[in-house]
Amino acid sequence: MKMSRRALLSIWSALVLAIASGVAHAQKAPNNTKPIRIAAIFFMHETVTFLPYDTQLSDFIYEGSPARGEALLGSDPNGYMGGFVKVAREHANVEVIGIESPLFPKTGTGSGWIDKSTYDHFVNKMISELKAQGPFDGVYLAVHGAMGVRNVAKPEAELARRVRQVVGPKAFIVGTFDPHGNEDEDFLRYANLAFCTKYYPHYDTYLQGERAARTLIRSIRGDYKPTTATRKPPILTPSVLQWTGRSPWMDLVQRALVWEAREPDVYVNFYYGFAFMDSNEAGMAFQVMTNGNPELANHIADDMANTAWRLREQLYYGTKVYSMKEGVKLAKESLAKKQVPVVLADHSDRSGAATWLLKEVIDQKLSNTLIGTVADKDAIEALRKKGVRPGDKFDMMIGGRVDESAGEPVRVVGTVNTVSGGMSRFGGGGGAQLWVSVKFGDGNELIISPYLHQNTAPAAFSEIGINAADFKVIAIKSRVHFRRGYYDSGWAKEILLVEPDQPFVGTVRLEALDYKHLKIENFYPFGKNVKYP
Repeated sequence: MKMSRRALLSIWSALVLAIASGVAHAQKAPNNTKPIRIAAIFFMHETVTFLPYDTQLSDFIYEGSPARGEALLGSDPNGYMGGFVKVAREHANVEVIGIESPLFPKTGTGSGWIDKSTYDHFVNKMISELKAQGPFDGVYLAVHGAMGVRNVAKPEAELARRVRQVVGPKAFIVGTFDPHGNEDEDFLRYANLAFCTKYYPHYDTYLQGERAARTLIRSIRGDYKPTTATRKPPILTPSVLQWTGRSPWMDLVQRALVWEAREPDVYVNFYYGFAFMDSNEAGMAFQVMTNGNPELANHIADDMANTAWRLREQLYYGTKVYSMKEGVKLAKESLAKKQVPVVLADHSDRSGAATWLLKEVIDQKLSNTLIGTVADKDAIEALRKKGVRPGDKFDMMIGGRVDESAGEPVRVVGTVNTVSGGMSRFGGGGGAQLWVSVKFGDGNELIISPYLHQNTAPAAFSEIGINAADFKVIAIKSRVHFRRGYYDSGWAKEILLVEPDQPFVGTVRLEALDYKHLKIENFYPFGKNVKYP
């Protein structure tokens, strides 16, 4: 069969293109399927430097912590680590190795200064293991951003620096951060990438872990060239004001999301800052990452920082906070009107031992109230030694003692209702701690825990045998995380933020805190002549 010259040329052209495409694919294939080894490290702490006690080595060591290998990689399945590991293992020829790391301390993430010997102990072990198990193409650092270590200026940046010394200049380092990080450009002097949770409550930790893994692997394989820009508008706010379910905090998150949606390969980090860590780098920050486009990174960083500065008055003054007396009085009025359930959230208690709200509940004879929790390690130990059981008569002085911000111990007389292993941080399986609840007064119940617990959802109380629906008022120690279970779910009819009359450790009145390192007068709204840019 004869074929026209045009047909022969078409077949020949298609054949040449197919061969060329195959050659090009063959040339790229080894790069895309080259084995990749990634080390994963976890060291996360939100340090309240105004607390009178340090966070020590023993606080990080308990059953399951430190963790390494698969135990570390599976330690946070719904958070940063879970998202990172899931996506990394979806890629061909990618191996993730869990480097021995401490998990959250027993005292919770919001405890006092970490002493330097504790920090050095864990970082030295991490570095030794990186050397022993290397070489690595990439390193994942699951950190917080507001870790405070005595005599270490920027602990997360220092960790990245030491990791860089081991893995060399060609490896890529990525970090995931809490939005309460007090970050500047220093972490990215040593690391290549950073991904920060956007929402408060922190709904998107898993998502940021996924992004970190995907972009790290793209960088290692040459598909992403990280270019970053950082801006720090001088705005300092307490964490209870930073709820992203309402403007203007919601507006800044949305603006970051719009930039990410309209520009391919752009990532915008919004660090709200953590004012209860006395550090030079405290305060708000924005980081922008692009794929090899520094002009765009700088443009977006300027836009985000300038927008925040325009919104500064609303950012600081847009949330109502009541005194303990006012809050409990309003809760009583809501009970009378049957506008229940009501949440009384003591956002200011950083030790967990504060008794101000408990005392006001008793003094004003508030009824049908679940108080969860007051931390009292000594009381728990005394109850443990007695072999406490449900049904036992109870008469003890509870709470206080830690420092003046905790108030005085309060006498509670009643009957032990539950003895349990405690609630988890976000309501997913308790632990081996001893928690005790006591029924007292007119339908009230107090939960005593060994450490600060931020309750985030009414369902969590079921872990210790208590049904939150049996109460009309829930009094908790929490800043914003509780809104996931009480507001976003539609559970509570009213939410009242309260703090003591005195401006103690967790106050919204930051000017009352005894900052030694941070110059508060350099930040809005505390300095008279603060300007930006």
